[in-house]
Amino acid sequence: MNNYNINIDGMSCQHCVMNVKNAIDSLEGIQSSEVAVGKAAVLYDESKTSQEAISNAVVTAGFKVLN
Repeated sequence: MNNYNINIDGMSCQHCVMNVKNAIDSLEGIQSSEVAVGKAAVLYDESKTSQEAISNAVVTAGFKVLN
């Protein structure tokens, strides 16, 4: 399992938090995710997903990954 800490721009409320959490959790290989306004911490199985896929899920949800 790998950890991925993400800084996210464009989040301002709990609705944003839930959108990002749902987008990340929908990926195969996600063990857990903790999402708050402006950031996320993700534990994932690198054999099933990647940091790039997680970042792309955040962007697809309508937000900007800062790191």
